Amino acid sequence: MKARKISVILMAAILAGSFSMTGCGQSANAAGEEVVIYSNADDEAVEAMKKTLDENGYEGKYLFQTFGTSELGGKVMAEGTDIEADLITLSTFYIDAAQEDLNSADQKDYCAPITSQEGTIIVNTEVLAENNLDMPTCLKDLTNPEYKDLVSVTDIKSSSTAWLLIQALVSEYGEDGAKEVLSGIYENAGPHIESSGSAPLKKVRAGEVAIGFGLRQQAVSDKAEGLPIDFVDPTEGNFSLTESVAVVDKGDDTNPLAQEMAACIITQGRSELQKYYPNAVYEGETTDSANSSAYPKVFPEPLILDLLEKHQELSESCK
Repeated sequence: MKARKISVILMAAILAGSFSMTGCGQSANAAGEEVVIYSNADDEAVEAMKKTLDENGYEGKYLFQTFGTSELGGKVMAEGTDIEADLITLSTFYIDAAQEDLNSADQKDYCAPITSQEGTIIVNTEVLAENNLDMPTCLKDLTNPEYKDLVSVTDIKSSSTAWLLIQALVSEYGEDGAKEVLSGIYENAGPHIESSGSAPLKKVRAGEVAIGFGLRQQAVSDKAEGLPIDFVDPTEGNFSLTESVAVVDKGDDTNPLAQEMAACIITQGRSELQKYYPNAVYEGETTDSANSSAYPKVFPEPLILDLLEKHQELSESCK
């Protein structure tokens, strides 16, 4: 399918306009139509953004609809500016791929990050103890026979969470080595290869499996709440992906409130978002040392849609 590019309004221009760090919602009653927001964000991020908008004068002035990452990314690529949404929050690599002005891709002035998310190994300590299982130290450990049918991971065809795992494997072991390790992980996962990025964590919480791969900040939160959840930063690395916000440029039909809301989420919402997604993404922000991963790494190639599709093919060959 040939992509239809989506034009978005320059976020740099939005942020340089009349929206300051001291307030939003100055013209919240200027437009009559509700802003339609499409998002692939997790529940925690959605609630943080809704809270920010509601507290800054936009309550009742937007409709929030969530999708899986691949579903929304495909929708954006297929529909372009015909998409119903006025505002999108989505994995940055999809916005990059969909943006009409590809020459500006390096500058990222057409979108702005809202979260940075890392992957890690998540374990249920009670299930490990009950089954007399060793604590894993790396992703390669998940191929050990002792973990048969006790591992849950996400399918990269439906969720970008799995891309964090595959980036780590390819970076550490090369493509051939990554295929060998991933095949072993899939063999141990059996029926627990999930379509949702949060499904492995939910299965670990429920004790259906002992080990999962998921988003680090969710495991940190569960452990802090006293659940029998722990996490192990894999020695292959904690890779990360950002999600960004962008306003769809619909010309004269662009809802001005969408621009205000985008600026409000960035300037007013980061402190709320960092409660769940602690990684710093803007200059002047810091990541709490208690939430810092042990092996933060960056994939050596640009995270573009072509690379995702290449890694999806790699994944399929391992099933």
